[in-house]
Amino acid sequence: MTGHNCWGYGQKDGPSQWYKSYPIAQGSRQSPIDIISTQAIFDPSLKPLSISYGSDSSLGISNNGHSVMVDFKDVDDKTAISGGPLKNPYRLKQFHFHWGTSQKSGSEHTINGKSFPCELHLVHWNAKKYTTFGEAVAAPDGLAVIGVFLEVGEEHTSMNRLTDAFYMVKFKGTKAEFRSFNPSTLLPPGKRYWTYAGSLTTPPLHESVTWIVLKEAIQISEKQMEKFRSLLFTTEEDEKIPMVNNFRPPQPLKGRVVRASFQI
Repeated sequence: MTGHNCWGYGQKDGPSQWYKSYPIAQGSRQSPIDIISTQAIFDPSLKPLSISYGSDSSLGISNNGHSVMVDFKDVDDKTAISGGPLKNPYRLKQFHFHWGTSQKSGSEHTINGKSFPCELHLVHWNAKKYTTFGEAVAAPDGLAVIGVFLEVGEEHTSMNRLTDAFYMVKFKGTKAEFRSFNPSTLLPPGKRYWTYAGSLTTPPLHESVTWIVLKEAIQISEKQMEKFRSLLFTTEEDEKIPMVNNFRPPQPLKGRVVRASFQI
């Protein structure tokens, strides 16, 4: 397994092997991390997070062989976030998920060593400073990603529209139209957060992400969680490999400070 796009989550091509093709994997601001709540520093200068997502900008849903993703028209600042630790508004480009096989693991970030069954990542880019998403991905202040933990509990009614579309993108490389979905329905009511300087959690692992990890989780039902696990890492022609455990374990903090928008 050499060359680009030949990474995955198996034993031979999984996170412990990524450094061979992507040396930055051992860099100084890699993600995810374990957030130790007592070591996070309350920063009163952090602003509240301002999130404005329109429902008219979602385009499609796809299975890229690593996760399930919904992408957005990112042509204006209508679907954007601002405030928080950010100097400019950042436009929503896509969201995707990472999940495990059980309720004990699946999230990329962990809190005091505790993992959640799933984590949602809403990926935004700094369109004030960069002209394309591709340019922003490689810049130190190019991206801002909101992380939301999912725990198993009550059914999440807004999530149904998403999980009901999964059958259309069961196989790697499949896409379907997915319009008029407002991702703010997937956010918890509380917007308290931790923030730190990090990286993409998948190759090419660029150290370009301001992470904003929400403290409050959302709940989905076990049945909804099972729909995530019904997706496949493989194409229709290949032997079926269920898409599970598509997460990178926490990386060393290497002297970084995690700031909190709230006091414990």
